Amino acid sequence: MKRELRKKIIADRMAMSNEEVTRKSQKIAKRLEDLPEYREAGLIMFYIDFRNEVQTGDLIKRALARGKRVVVPITVRETSTLIPSEIKDFPGDLTNGTWGILEPQKECIRPVDPSEIDVVIVPGVSFDTRGNRMGYGGGFYDRFLPRTKPDAKHIALAFELQMRDNVYPEEHDQPVHYVITEERVIKCFN
Repeated sequence: MKRELRKKIIADRMAMSNEEVTRKSQKIAKRLEDLPEYREAGLIMFYIDFRNEVQTGDLIKRALARGKRVVVPITVRETSTLIPSEIKDFPGDLTNGTWGILEPQKECIRPVDPSEIDVVIVPGVSFDTRGNRMGYGGGFYDRFLPRTKPDAKHIALAFELQMRDNVYPEEHDQPVHYVITEERVIKCFN
């Protein structure tokens, strides 16, 4: 059930044109930037989009321009963990990393303690309105999110086509506080 849903949603997302992805990503970015928790955050962790995920590049550039500290994940496959690393220049600090996703170059790795992060922008395949998230199956974010400070906000960016009534959450799955789509901001009480 979960595997079929993951496959279908990724296929639907990949079928979107570049123009549609960009247009909807811009609407989602505006909603995110209007959120008080985001505006007040000093240190934000972003994912780097790939394969038609909600685009984060412009958000990262604007956050850096506004003087916010920005970290992006380095994926350690051997331990299934994420290391947040601060970037100063986007995309200049980055190079192709795990699975072809941009990550900091060796000389630009600046690890940051997860407990310092105010907001984590979380990727995912599918979400429900309760904040449950279906990821890509590796559990990287499920292991990472509990390491952030207790009042850190976890915010998912998703296209409306990724929303479902049920994403079949399991015990170890970490829900998010908000899901933001091109049509709405969903505050999840968890």
